[in-house]
Amino acid sequence: MTIPLTGTQYEIEAGDYQATVTELGAGLRGLRFGETLLITAFDADQLPPDGMGQLLTPWPNRVDGGRYTFGGEDYHLALSEPPRGNAIHGLTRWVPWTRTTHDRDEVTLRCLPLGQQGYPFGVQVDITYRVAAESGLHVTITATNKGSRPAPWGAGTHPYLSAGTATIDECELELPADRWLPVDDRLIPSGPAQDVTGTGYDLRTARKLAGIKLDTAFTGLHRDSDGLAWVRLTGPERTTAMWMDAANPWLQVFTSDPLPAARRRTAVAVEPMTCPPNAFASGEDLIVLQPKESVTVRWGVRAE
Repeated sequence: MTIPLTGTQYEIEAGDYQATVTELGAGLRGLRFGETLLITAFDADQLPPDGMGQLLTPWPNRVDGGRYTFGGEDYHLALSEPPRGNAIHGLTRWVPWTRTTHDRDEVTLRCLPLGQQGYPFGVQVDITYRVAAESGLHVTITATNKGSRPAPWGAGTHPYLSAGTATIDECELELPADRWLPVDDRLIPSGPAQDVTGTGYDLRTARKLAGIKLDTAFTGLHRDSDGLAWVRLTGPERTTAMWMDAANPWLQVFTSDPLPAARRRTAVAVEPMTCPPNAFASGEDLIVLQPKESVTVRWGVRAE
């Protein structure tokens, strides 16, 4: 018996929703509503291409040169993005996670990475994926500092949203964000977040994605009475709606233009984040967990 590269596959379903979660990285290998993919899928025996569906901890996005200072100590993370000389997307996406529960509509996985290069902290992460017939996918991420010292921490997720079209050029994107973050050619922030008004980054009213190229972080998110920010990708027959709670004040939007031809602009990555790129170095919106302290982050996706 062979083992797929993404390890054990955990299927969950409720109503018309079906999702697959992988042992590798506690990743989301796809979400369907009936026959329509809401979050793009890949093969179980394939490493997640282009970050597809991955959970990003203990930081999302990039750390400039892998270097940061915390608690008066200097640290240097492995440069996992060699072309740009950055540390990217955390430490847990390429390791196996342990299943703690698995029911028909819900699965929880756990990871407790011990001290790693540049991150000598012990933060346990539990992630629960649940599907509900009426409200779609619900994701809950809880981080608990099991170590003896304060720990810097952040999280992001990397789903590629689809509205059932061949390309995103056929879709409109509504993004309730007041500010966008400028970056340099290494995708490291080059200044504070800027007002989207009067720029090509203003998607507060739905706009057709044809001709729009983004690999951009946004903040200043508008929220409903429940404290949720909503992003909507709308095609001719379907709207895929993503929500994120107040623990996610940032999101990254990537229109997948640099990807290989087979995946280029077939979906748009919308990535809820607890902090902006380079937060380990800048400290902006960085979560600091004291020993035994926990934080919980939530997001989800549904068909409309």
